[in-house]
Amino acid sequence: METLNKELRPIAMINITNRCTLKCKHCFIYREGTPHTPTKKNEMPAEQMIKEIKKYRRKFGIVRMVWMGGEPLLRKDVLELGVKLFPQNTITTNGTLPLINLGPKIKWVISLDGPEEINDEIRGKGCFKKVLKNLNNLPEDFTGDLQCNCVISKKNEEFIEEFIEDLQKETPIRGVNFTFYVPKKKDRTGLCWESLEERDLIIKNVMNLKKKYPNFILNNLMVLNLMFSQNALEITNKCPVKNHMLSLYLGNEGFERPFCCYGNDVNCDLCGAWAVFHLAALMKINPGWPENAIGPFKKITPTSISI
Repeated sequence: METLNKELRPIAMINITNRCTLKCKHCFIYREGTPHTPTKKNEMPAEQMIKEIKKYRRKFGIVRMVWMGGEPLLRKDVLELGVKLFPQNTITTNGTLPLINLGPKIKWVISLDGPEEINDEIRGKGCFKKVLKNLNNLPEDFTGDLQCNCVISKKNEEFIEEFIEDLQKETPIRGVNFTFYVPKKKDRTGLCWESLEERDLIIKNVMNLKKKYPNFILNNLMVLNLMFSQNALEITNKCPVKNHMLSLYLGNEGFERPFCCYGNDVNCDLCGAWAVFHLAALMKINPGWPENAIGPFKKITPTSISI
């Protein structure tokens, strides 16, 4: 795809609304210093937003779009038009609104963070039951790929296996991907570990659970290995997401590019973002990425990287 400059960003994430149905304790969108206030200018009409997105698609050579918010299902009008622009689309939703059928090639990532009591402590009372109700009452014509994303933190690290069993028993979700809480600088939430070494213990636990639930846990062992304390800083010091992914937040005047897809105040030294380490693994086995993104990139999935 022809671009107007040399800054190739084949993957992009975009916040299409600053409105949300939840106020999660770990949410990086609503941190201080990050643009997140809904206004008439940034909650723009669908046609105008699509026009803006097309400009970014051409300028940066985007082939995969990650649709976010706020809650993106509050802007179904944008999603219905937007997913037609890209060959690969991921929609990340908190699952509190009914899903819609946008075709078999759409990856739906549903956010849940543990068994009901733990999840609702983090995401809000009643959230877990509402999400399960929507997952078990999908439209009859629904054809998308359903995955779950779970942010592991100190709040839920002891309940991971119980959560896996709940998802398998109670939902049609194909599998779960675990990411690790990304703290802000001087984080005082009680969600993060004091050091990478402390976090190593839960990474080992996820790796052991991967052996027990090899098809349901979507994390790749190679990617998890890169998260260990002896490897992590080598990755985050040359962050592949910051260097190769386009992040677009809705500011007062429209789309803005933050410091990182996790906002403007992240503590990169304690980053546990799945995307960061997944892209690092992709680059290790595909030298020259993203310049060759149109080819090998399409073949790489969380489960296809050799372990």
